[in-house]
Amino acid sequence: MRRLLLTLRFDGTRYHGWQVQKNAVTVQQKLQDAIQTVTGVRSGVTGCSRTDAGVHAKMFCCAFDTCSPLSGESMISALNANLPRDIAVYRCIEVPRDFHPRYSALGKRYRYYVWNSHSRNPFLEDYSLHLRWPLDHQLLDRAAADFVGEHDFASFCGSGSGVKGTARRIDRFVVERDGELVVFTVEGDGFLYNMVRIMVGTLLEINFKKRPADCIPEVIAAKDRGRAGATVPAKGLFLDEVFYPKEAYGDFNQNKGE
Repeated sequence: MRRLLLTLRFDGTRYHGWQVQKNAVTVQQKLQDAIQTVTGVRSGVTGCSRTDAGVHAKMFCCAFDTCSPLSGESMISALNANLPRDIAVYRCIEVPRDFHPRYSALGKRYRYYVWNSHSRNPFLEDYSLHLRWPLDHQLLDRAAADFVGEHDFASFCGSGSGVKGTARRIDRFVVERDGELVVFTVEGDGFLYNMVRIMVGTLLEINFKKRPADCIPEVIAAKDRGRAGATVPAKGLFLDEVFYPKEAYGDFNQNKGE
């Protein structure tokens, strides 16, 4: 028996997130179907995160145990031949049996995309939030810096998460403009349910003068979901990268396949 780490990317538009659900189609379900077809065994697959319905991933890591003798390259080809077109594996390596895609990770990076233009962009319709009104990315970048540090982010946790602790560490949060695309990039050791989407929603309310530019520390201190902004749509959110310690497991983050 060996443990394989798969790295994949997926378009989350048609899926109700990663985790298997009774009455909904999920990414984990489709991957388990493909593994069963290839190996003849329906293996449990452990993911690095529980992405929400409609959220996308450029780098999603998951692991499963198998007796299959297939090499990494052969496993990639076999799985991709049995996966739908909106899910693709691009890396497969053997890892130690104590490796856990979620708990072995040092942190994650998410990106949220806003198409900031008077006209729609049909190529980004399912991958960004369209806002016609001007965004001051420099103002938003300054406000986003107030999220950096270790805080109790209870104000930025969606209802129904079920987590016991809401303290997290944000290492970096920047807002940048690339033409008509405004990109919110946040890195941290972990994220609560809907956390990034609520953070972005709060920043957008700052942009539209619905709250003061220096409100973030006060909202964090309140530890009250009602004090933060709205939750922006899932379609603009991407899990961009998962970070693992190189000295323990090797460089999983090389050759992301972008």
